[in-house]
Amino acid sequence: MTEIEAKARIEYLRKTIEHNSKLYYIYDSPEISDYEYDMMFRELQDLEKEYPQFFSPDSPTVRVGGKALEKFEKVTHEVRMGSLLDVFSFDETSAFIEKTDAVLGKECIFSVEPKIDGLSVSLLYENGSLVVGSTRGDGIVGEDVTQNIKTIKSIPLTLPDKLPLLEVRGEVYMPKTSLEKLNQEREELGLPLFANCRNAAAGSLRQLDSKITAKRNLDIFIFNIQRISGKEFDSHTEGLDYLQSQGFKVIRDREKLSGKDAVIDKITRLGEKRYSLPYDIDGVVIKADSITEREIIGENTSTPKWAVAYKFPPERKETTLNSISIQVGRTGVLTPVAELEPVKLAGSTVSRATLHNLDFIRERDIKVKDIVVVQKAGDIIPEIVSVVKEKRKGTELEFNMPNVCPSCGEPVYRDEEEASIRCTNPSCPAQLLKSIEHFASRDAMNIDGMGPSVVKSLIEAGLIHNSSELYYLTKEQIMTLEGFAEKSAENLISAIEKSKKAGLAKLITALGIRNIGEKAAKSLASFAKDIEVLFNSSIEELCTIDDFGEITAESVINFFSHPQTRELIDKLKEAGVETEYVLTKTDDVLSGLTFVLTGTLPTMSRDEASKLIESHGGKTSSSVSKKTDYVVAGSEAGSKLTKAQDLGLKIIDEDGLKSLINGD
Repeated sequence: MTEIEAKARIEYLRKTIEHNSKLYYIYDSPEISDYEYDMMFRELQDLEKEYPQFFSPDSPTVRVGGKALEKFEKVTHEVRMGSLLDVFSFDETSAFIEKTDAVLGKECIFSVEPKIDGLSVSLLYENGSLVVGSTRGDGIVGEDVTQNIKTIKSIPLTLPDKLPLLEVRGEVYMPKTSLEKLNQEREELGLPLFANCRNAAAGSLRQLDSKITAKRNLDIFIFNIQRISGKEFDSHTEGLDYLQSQGFKVIRDREKLSGKDAVIDKITRLGEKRYSLPYDIDGVVIKADSITEREIIGENTSTPKWAVAYKFPPERKETTLNSISIQVGRTGVLTPVAELEPVKLAGSTVSRATLHNLDFIRERDIKVKDIVVVQKAGDIIPEIVSVVKEKRKGTELEFNMPNVCPSCGEPVYRDEEEASIRCTNPSCPAQLLKSIEHFASRDAMNIDGMGPSVVKSLIEAGLIHNSSELYYLTKEQIMTLEGFAEKSAENLISAIEKSKKAGLAKLITALGIRNIGEKAAKSLASFAKDIEVLFNSSIEELCTIDDFGEITAESVINFFSHPQTRELIDKLKEAGVETEYVLTKTDDVLSGLTFVLTGTLPTMSRDEASKLIESHGGKTSSSVSKKTDYVVAGSEAGSKLTKAQDLGLKIIDEDGLKSLINGD
């Protein structure tokens, strides 16, 4: 093939692949088989490799991902990517519509459309080509995720109209089927599961390696024009129709409506079908359609007056409480769990819900065989809201906690300071399983691949009896477990070896001491410097640590007074696990300053940022208060940022933190 023939073939393949991609991913009407598409795609890849002089950044092959980045660059949004005022009832929705109608002196025509539960992004096109894709961030500054954006097949890389400038806003989401597949793969690898489609989409779009993003099957709906040159539109709908003609996948199931009855009817219809949709929606957006009328209605300081987002309430259903079982946690707490008649709720089948403790059951007068009302808190965690007492038949049974542990048969006791009932046996099998799962988890020793199923298999095979024995496993022992071959066993051994250098704070977290979470573990490690100190510390000494009280101090004293703890630590030290606090203090430039970290930082984890602050003499806190000197906010910052703004605290980003350290 000559160069001229190769160039012509490459151009033909690019055009044909893009055409068929649009038919498949945007219009759901493919004209060719997946096999034909794949063969064309492979041929294009081969030709571009053979003739690199014809490479183009607009080629469909960029969708498979490129070279991994070291960090995301920042993007300042020319048009603020703001948020909408939320409303939570039909009364609030009606009030918004009535107020808008009153301002205009007539019925406002609204565009009513589903609110996709995903991650908001901006797409910037210049002369018809995609040049920048960025996250919303704080609305003013986001992150450049262009490489990852290009892997989303429903996003056009070039547009038919070569307008000088076009910036659109959309919501990147993960389809429900993609989340199920991803979580299945992660479970098999022993990795933490994504709680919902939104979290999965956010985590996938912010991968530094775009090849990972490409495998996550993300999608997008475009819902707004941010900026445009060379075109003008009188209405929001007119603008979206134009975007659709340019190959964008615009928000579906939208209607132009006026009057509160019509709008509320639309909200109701969308609410009834939300769980049957292939993607998650968490509400309905109601916005004035006319651009001129939007200008008349005006804006608040941070939100427009011409639009609101109606948020769906949790779906509730009635079902029967068939029985109450008991789960034993890693600290020996016995937790009652409602075994329910399976019911379809918020898009999945629910058959269990936690009942927390006996006090919770008594306060709500819950009995076995009751008809109960259930919902998913945050559309994720099943919970019992109430009992339908009028449907009782007199055959319902009062529940009592057992006197012995259902896992080991040893006596249980009621903790006088809490509502908890605990198993007295430190060698309880159920506690062992949960304890080792926690020890290996990401927030503790972070042993990659050591998920619940692997821990269970190791215990059942008699290979481990406590956490320290993880460090004495051999490749040959792991290969005896189902699902492990030589390479996967080597990977797990490597992850176990790597975890030895997790550090004292992570180790203290991993030990699962009552009342000691990540923050307290860091404070304890900073105080002790060596785990041996904790075997000889007094309550008075521990109470000198910030945020430590008598209860927390007593928990530490009790844990390190057990002979089993001494034996465990000795075996960990013998295996080479670091038990000393290693922090190279650079200087005291942040001395006396307290920082709170919130949101996702561009180039470092919160743990890394915390260590950086401490290495320069500063302190970190988990809660915002008037004593906080700086709040370091990343993307998707939540309530901590809001509280900081309310208190008038200094808010900085990652670059601001680095500037402080550099003395700028």
